[in-house]
Amino acid sequence: MQLRNLRIKDSLALRLIAGAALWSVIALVAGGIILSSIFRHSVESSFDARLEVLLGSLVATTDVDDKKQIVRTRDLNETRFDFAYSGWYWQIAPLAQRLALRSRSLFDQAIDLTNSTSATRDVSGASFFDAMGPEDQHLRVVERRLMLPGYDVPVSFAVAGDKAEMEGDIQKFNSTVFTAMAGLGLGILVALLIQVRFGLQPLERVRRALASIRSGRATKLEGQFPVEIEPLAEEINSLLDSNREVLERARTHVGNLAHALKTPLSVLTNEARAHPDTFGDQVVRIAATMREQIDHHLARARMAASANVFGAHTPVEPVLARLGRALARIYAEQGIDVSVECPEGLGFRGEAQDLEEMAGNLLDNACKWAVSRVELRALPLPELRKGRPAFLITVEDDGPGVPEEKRAAVLKRGGRLDETKPGSGLGLSIVTEIAELYGGELRLAASALGGLRAELILPAASE
Repeated sequence: MQLRNLRIKDSLALRLIAGAALWSVIALVAGGIILSSIFRHSVESSFDARLEVLLGSLVATTDVDDKKQIVRTRDLNETRFDFAYSGWYWQIAPLAQRLALRSRSLFDQAIDLTNSTSATRDVSGASFFDAMGPEDQHLRVVERRLMLPGYDVPVSFAVAGDKAEMEGDIQKFNSTVFTAMAGLGLGILVALLIQVRFGLQPLERVRRALASIRSGRATKLEGQFPVEIEPLAEEINSLLDSNREVLERARTHVGNLAHALKTPLSVLTNEARAHPDTFGDQVVRIAATMREQIDHHLARARMAASANVFGAHTPVEPVLARLGRALARIYAEQGIDVSVECPEGLGFRGEAQDLEEMAGNLLDNACKWAVSRVELRALPLPELRKGRPAFLITVEDDGPGVPEEKRAAVLKRGGRLDETKPGSGLGLSIVTEIAELYGGELRLAASALGGLRAELILPAASE
């Protein structure tokens, strides 16, 4: 689970999407806040302008009669001033202990002008401030103080409007804006997903091409790539070519070294045989041991080079079928029945010669010890091995088998439990060495047929 989470965090696509999405969210939220702020300022300015117009109309329709009393000459063109606690109010109050005039909507209340003293007045003398109104209404108030002709004290003119109307418009606008921003953000996210998926397709093609090389279906990256990816593809192809050249040179050098040593050893052996005494016999034995070691390490070097070659691929079924027919003919006189089962399409990520040597050694060993029956099967494994697909080869016989405590010994180089059977004791050890070079393994177990069951796990390649 932790590995999966780490892979997700290391995903290039996730980084691109998360980075772009983060900045998009920041930009959209900031844009929404700015738009909301601009709209609020506009609505508040418009509301204040409306109140100031009503205030001007209130002043224009107010006069002083012959009795030196303030009177209204006509009503304002706003019906909400006539409904009790409608949220729209006007008030005319002399700045002295005299009777004030109020709109019908105020009923028995008055506009609170407490905050007017601290409010800043504009060039016309008007001040805007907030106040609490009847029934806990939040009011926006504009107030101006004037001297009326024929009146001896200044008069305060005030008009108030319910801010709920303004806040309702702002709330509707905010809901619309942020809904639109959310929709735009979702659209941007979808566009990002499409863009990243489309933009990273060349990398996916590179991954598939490398998988084809690893499985043996190709030897280099093929196809057209974008200009940004093309240098990478060229470098990978150059690296693959260089790897093959280095391995080929290593094979050549090992072969040359083996040939250079075998010739002097042959001369030394012939000279020793020409002197059939104790010293000569000892030289022959030592030379034979040296030749065997040279052959062994030469084969190991060749196998190591083969196991690390990219693109090596061998169909399994033809190799196993050919080995089964050959061993069946060889052991026909002993009455050994050899059966082979292998699905078509199964591939070995390695060279055919190594697969033949491993399967051949196991099959030959089983035929030597079998009474009448040997079964060879191959099947793909459902789970990955070391992060790669693998397949299993099983070879079973109905012979005497090998006790569990002695199975580790027979896998060692030169390990033999019965000297009466022909062989050098190198077969199973060679299989083990080759399998390990390919990242596989050889295991021994008891067979359902009564003898030994050899299980060989090897890396698989797709057809």
